[in-house]
Amino acid sequence: MWCQRLAWLLRGQRGSTGRRWPWLPRDPGPVPAAPARCRPTAPASPRCAWQLHQDHLELRYGGTLMRLDFVWLRDHCRSASCYNAKTNQRSLDTASVDLAIRPQAVRVDETTLFLTWPDGHVTRYGLEWLVRNSYEGQKQQVMHPRILWNAEIYRQAQVPSVDCRSFLETDEGLKEFLQNFLLYGIAFVENVTPTKEDTEILAERISIIRETIYGRMWYFTSDFSRGDTAYTKLALDRHTDTTYFQEPCGIQVFHCLKHEGTGGRTLLVDGFHAAEQVLRRAPEHFELLAKVPLKHEYVESVGGCHNHMIGVGPVLNVYPWNNELYLIRYNNYDRAVINTVPHDVVRRWYHAHRALTAELRRPDNELWVKLKPGKALFVDNWRVLHGREAFTGYRQLCGCYLTRDDVLNTARLLGLQA
Repeated sequence: MWCQRLAWLLRGQRGSTGRRWPWLPRDPGPVPAAPARCRPTAPASPRCAWQLHQDHLELRYGGTLMRLDFVWLRDHCRSASCYNAKTNQRSLDTASVDLAIRPQAVRVDETTLFLTWPDGHVTRYGLEWLVRNSYEGQKQQVMHPRILWNAEIYRQAQVPSVDCRSFLETDEGLKEFLQNFLLYGIAFVENVTPTKEDTEILAERISIIRETIYGRMWYFTSDFSRGDTAYTKLALDRHTDTTYFQEPCGIQVFHCLKHEGTGGRTLLVDGFHAAEQVLRRAPEHFELLAKVPLKHEYVESVGGCHNHMIGVGPVLNVYPWNNELYLIRYNNYDRAVINTVPHDVVRRWYHAHRALTAELRRPDNELWVKLKPGKALFVDNWRVLHGREAFTGYRQLCGCYLTRDDVLNTARLLGLQA
């Protein structure tokens, strides 16, 4: 999987400055030697051993070597007095924990770590829980499993559309749709009544609709009613939407209600697949795109619409603990003046941007789809870029933006990893 190759590259590659990637923690170096007491567990549990250090417990279990800070171990206690299991919320006041705390006694059996603190309080941790929730365990996990694709990979996968009735009325249909969406970043619903009202019902099945400067549900025609190239008949290059928001919209819904003319096909490109190719071929470019913050800007004064939006962030966004890519912010139309990048970096950034753009524009990465009445498209705006070819005649779309948190919440409640 790409994220594993990413982690390998980040461990092994250095940029032109000779420094490690900026979001990686510094090498902790040798583990302090004193005081250290090694206590292997009983012979019945050869997979577990522990060693006590000055400020942390070193625990090896199931092939994972964990370094667990004493304050962290006290703070995450799941006893009834420290954690409310009914609300899944912490009761312990973290600021009250002594930052120099050390356990008075440590014991490990086949499944559980026991710590006794100076005040006599006992904390118990399941060893499997520690593997899942320690920093070392999280580094080995993927937050969002995905299948990266180009046009051929997606076509060969033959990802099915979900029928509108199944989507709206059954958990099975909804789960199938969300699984496709999570894996590929796009998903389709067929046999939708081509009205704005029915599209709204569809969207609300998985999320709260995010109201923006474009309203709640919008009609989309070539009347130039907004100060945006999208409201014309011109072709649109691949891009993500609302890059000028501090938090770009998570999901976009498109439904073509009518088209009396030619052209207008929708272009879809997996931005994460393109970013992986950049990482594989030129990791120093990937580093710059993930490190350098840019401004994106939206300025309009058309009719009664007066807006000036600014969003700041790098083109590529990664989780710092496992270096997993989670957001691409790419829109050449809305990128503002580059005044956040010093002279000695800006030319290298342009080279990196050109490398990513070349991947995004590779013909084999382009999936072209003809939207039609009754077929609704959901796009992960944090991953998949969209565009369109020029068209003639009257073309009307409706759609909306969805809150990403609510879509992922719906998926998790159905048992999916999201």
